[in-house]
Amino acid sequence: MSHAIALRTIIKKEVQRFIRIWPQTLLPPAITTALYFLIFGKLIGDRIGTVGGASYMDYIVPGVILMSVISHSYANVVSSFYSTKFQHNIEELLVSPVPNWVILAGYVSGGIIRGLLVGVVVALISLVFADIAVNNVLIALSIAALTATVFSLAGFINAVFADSFDDISIIPNFILTPLSYLGGVFYSVDMLPSTWQTISQGNPILYMVNAFRYGLIGVTDVDIGIAFAMTGGFSVLLILFSLFLLHKGVGIKN
Repeated sequence: MSHAIALRTIIKKEVQRFIRIWPQTLLPPAITTALYFLIFGKLIGDRIGTVGGASYMDYIVPGVILMSVISHSYANVVSSFYSTKFQHNIEELLVSPVPNWVILAGYVSGGIIRGLLVGVVVALISLVFADIAVNNVLIALSIAALTATVFSLAGFINAVFADSFDDISIIPNFILTPLSYLGGVFYSVDMLPSTWQTISQGNPILYMVNAFRYGLIGVTDVDIGIAFAMTGGFSVLLILFSLFLLHKGVGIKN
């Protein structure tokens, strides 16, 4: 029971934190994605036609939604946990009788909730521009939740190793954003030259985006089973690595 109270307290703190600053956490993705839909979907999409049998606007909607989930689940955990280290609040957690898995689950849950909430906001905005009939709601929700879990854990690991606020912006700017844009958000890999198609197979975001796209509009470039196996495998590996870091006190106890 005491662990449940601790977990609920951390999650409540995390959710209240990003809700309190909603002009910084929820409003920007709404404006940015509305511009994506207007410029790429309407102005350029009308000249492209269809991709995989779907209109270009319908094709990019799932990718834009999942890209928002990825960036905001990551950003929530990396900024929150690093701030906890920076303000030395982490010592209060370390001396309390709270197990490491509760600390990890609390922060990661906050990232998942923010990522999915931003995804819902973007999905509602997309309804202004596209008429999406959900192909498989179970696949769409499960891959979105798994993706948010993977990038919340990645944000946690980034925060553990970070020594400054500059360190928490390096991974999103130089790795996460390029991988997202090259992950098939705005195009099908079938449109690429064969060499780039092969290189793209090594981008995990490609599998997540296509699995989510299949859940919404029934179009995909990859095998759905491989996408779930890869995303689930990443989740397990990152959970184990995060718990190892907490157990050793890497970046926290020194």
